[in-house]
Amino acid sequence: MDDKTRTELEAAAFRRLLQHLSDRTDVQNIDMMNLTGFCRNCLSRWYQEAANERGIEMSKDEGREIVYGMPYTEWRDRYQTEATAEQQATFAQESARHN
Repeated sequence: MDDKTRTELEAAAFRRLLQHLSDRTDVQNIDMMNLTGFCRNCLSRWYQEAANERGIEMSKDEGREIVYGMPYTEWRDRYQTEATAEQQATFAQESARHN
């Protein structure tokens, strides 16, 4: 497979991931962090870092809007729920494991 095709396939897979996350607003970031070690905020930071590395100025909020499909504050107000004590405990345990 040539590099152009690989890049196109990776881009299509990333767009599909963003669509899936957009469709699954019931999945909270803390759940993603607890299960996978990354969340929507991580994806938005990676996107922002990739842009900045290529000389494209992108703020944290701009990166988040690409991943969330709307301003982060709007997504948070619409869909984010308070983390349960169990979710927080799992997060603390998993975070310690990744340090």
